[in-house]
Amino acid sequence: MRFLKFILTAVTLSAVALTASASPTDPKLGAEYKVLPTPQPVDTGKKVEVIEFFDYACPHCAGFDAPLNAWVKKQGDNIVFKRVHIGRQGTDQPQEKMFYTLQAMGVLTPELHAKAFNEIHVNHNRLNRDEQVFDFVAKQGVDKQKFIDTYRGFGVAGHLRKALSMMDAYNVEFWPYLVVDGKYITAPSMADANAASEEQLNQAATQVLDVLVAKAKAEKK
Repeated sequence: MRFLKFILTAVTLSAVALTASASPTDPKLGAEYKVLPTPQPVDTGKKVEVIEFFDYACPHCAGFDAPLNAWVKKQGDNIVFKRVHIGRQGTDQPQEKMFYTLQAMGVLTPELHAKAFNEIHVNHNRLNRDEQVFDFVAKQGVDKQKFIDTYRGFGVAGHLRKALSMMDAYNVEFWPYLVVDGKYITAPSMADANAASEEQLNQAATQVLDVLVAKAKAEKK
């Protein structure tokens, strides 16, 4: 159902963007970005919070990972970047639990994050069973028993519940989905109606993010 929503939303947003004829360096409200009806609180002080809602199973999220990582690195101390794996009721939870377990253990580097995408989308190991996840992380040098204990703990279960709650609060119906400072929403599917490829859409999305981060930072002064 959420995949269908992604397709329908992407088509709708592309149509809106075509009508607006805006550009990623001059994004228009309602085309390249939206404003949340109910802004969400941030705790990052003078720095701008940027949240990516993503799904390891999503090929679009996998394609966006490298340009997004490069953008985050370029922003440096200007932002506080956070990731939220989208929540599901039962289906493919091992992928989601893997993310929050690695995060809780403090071992989720951008490199390991990229390897998880690669394992699913290049090596075609879906990581949708616990045993597949355990074997994968062990091959990455993660303490397997510590991982399993954390994976099955109350803390990770709490993150799964929080992810579902955040999706409702931030109106997340498709992904990748980006929220700037609890207020502004954008995504590659919104970024540039004239883009000829997904790679161009991804690059355009980072340009929209540049503008929204600058806008949010100015509002903090």
